[in-house]
Amino acid sequence: MLLINAISKTVSIVKIDMVYWFNKMVIILISLIFFACQNDNSQAFEIDKPAHFPDFEVPEDNELTPERVELGKRLFYEKLLSVDSTLSCQSCHFQHLAFSDGKPIAIGVHGNTGIRNTPALINLAYDNFFFRDGGVTRLETQAMGPINNEAEMGLDIHIAAGRLAENEEYQRMAQAAYGREMSAFVLVRSLAAFQRTLISGESKFDSYHYEGENLLFSESEKRGEAIFFGKGNCSECHEGFNFTNFGFENNGLYLEYEDIGRGRISLLTEDKGKFKVPTLRNVEKTAPYMHDGSLPTLEAVIEHYNSGGKGHQNQSEFVKPLNLTEQEKTDLVNFLRTLTDEKFLNNPKFKL
Repeated sequence: MLLINAISKTVSIVKIDMVYWFNKMVIILISLIFFACQNDNSQAFEIDKPAHFPDFEVPEDNELTPERVELGKRLFYEKLLSVDSTLSCQSCHFQHLAFSDGKPIAIGVHGNTGIRNTPALINLAYDNFFFRDGGVTRLETQAMGPINNEAEMGLDIHIAAGRLAENEEYQRMAQAAYGREMSAFVLVRSLAAFQRTLISGESKFDSYHYEGENLLFSESEKRGEAIFFGKGNCSECHEGFNFTNFGFENNGLYLEYEDIGRGRISLLTEDKGKFKVPTLRNVEKTAPYMHDGSLPTLEAVIEHYNSGGKGHQNQSEFVKPLNLTEQEKTDLVNFLRTLTDEKFLNNPKFKL
């Protein structure tokens, strides 16, 4: 009798275990189906990329979707990301200025002054280095710099995420975009997703060369283009579809650099005074120029290069006296203005 009771209890336990594990597997299966359906509903984001631009890579953990891009755009304009809730990313990156700010040096919370000119946000999807010294190599971590920096937004990234987490709408958007609660992980990735969509490639230059609208260029612009790719040596550093070699160069702006640029990151003597070569797309709109905003106009920039630089030991071999005439300088400026992309500067998709 005892044996029968023992067997009966064992069978009951086994049945209970089987029911438990069956129910658990059903829950897991339903969850998998739910997330699969969620992923199916979240379609890939259609990027507005010109046909003559190459493809770019997107990290596997941050594929572009409409939900991620929309959340990133909202956060780009969100002032809760600054310590006193007075500044957003957009406060230093104005669309009509190609997402630069028009100031020599960036100004942050409490009127704090930074050390460098605010870079424009153009075609970042193609970049492998961020900031003027290339100190960050992933767009997903770039936002940590300005948010944490006391001279910029001055707020710990986790505190910033905590503020956002208190907002039901942001929580909903975080779940829709990443399937998780609002966090620093979601914050930086969504900002990166939005910034990858800031593609500019529909300028007068692009129409002239890639859409067959040959009557668009004036004679002065044609001469300026010839100088850019010839006598001016400009294309040695500003090459390709994005008008940059994506590298770092010392352009001889100073004989002694107070800010040593790339040298601060690499700690190499040969990198002193080297800064990231910026794209020249929309360059007409991104004054003042250079890492410290010391040159106020395109004319001043051309005058600097025409002079051949100050002769720093790390100065690029391509920066040398050009002996441009006044007409050639004017023609070169006129050509650079053909790189302005009015559609980019006014694209409603980038506005809140």
